[in-house]
Amino acid sequence: MTESSGIGGQLAGLTDGELVAVLLAATAGRPTFAPVRTALLGLAEVGDAVPGDIVTPDTNPVVREVPPPSTAVSGQVDAATPVPGSLSDGAVPTDFSPSGVPTFESVRDKVGQRFGTAQGMDELDRQTRAGRSVDEQWEAREQAARERLDRIRKSLRDDESGDHRR
Repeated sequence: MTESSGIGGQLAGLTDGELVAVLLAATAGRPTFAPVRTALLGLAEVGDAVPGDIVTPDTNPVVREVPPPSTAVSGQVDAATPVPGSLSDGAVPTDFSPSGVPTFESVRDKVGQRFGTAQGMDELDRQTRAGRSVDEQWEAREQAARERLDRIRKSLRDDESGDHRR
């Protein structure tokens, strides 16, 4: 733990620009941290933070090449006519800000979609034999718990109404 707190102290002593450069180097080549890296690049564009070669990552960044757009044209769409909303028509996608940060609407839509998917999966699970079995077991436990609670309450009422003097 002392090593972590020492690193934290060193990071706290850096300027904003140096800290952004360190974090950019630390997140390079890590797909899980791509959103963090995108946000850091946005900060570097806005603030005084300029990513430089202050820190170099130990891992080699993964470079993925984007394949060129295919020139094959279906019979339905003319190659010269860009699809509305696509990058080829010059429009900026509305899911991200110019600095690469997701918009509130896109995040809300994604959360709504995941919630709907989870609800649908739950409904489908309940329609299977195993799902029904789990529901039946839950109901049986609930019923047993209610009966036990009723017995305890009845015994408490009997104790209160009876004479316990010895």
